[in-house]
Amino acid sequence: MSDLSLEQAIQELEQIVVKLEQGELPLEQALEQFEKAVRLSRLSQQKLQQAEQKVSQLLQQQNGEELTGFANDVTDEADS
Repeated sequence: MSDLSLEQAIQELEQIVVKLEQGELPLEQALEQFEKAVRLSRLSQQKLQQAEQKVSQLLQQQNGEELTGFANDVTDEADS
């Protein structure tokens, strides 16, 4: 799931919300879809945090400040 782009994750999340709002899924399927939605939400949040860090890093570079890596700063909660 972590190989999805932010846009793909949000699109899947929106589709799940529509299905859940319709209320036609059996309980088991609704729970599975809800769990998937939570994972997609966490993944989306993680990708947004990474983008924010990258923008911040680029702005620091523009201001002449030294850049540091950020790839390991965000934990991979989406796969938890």
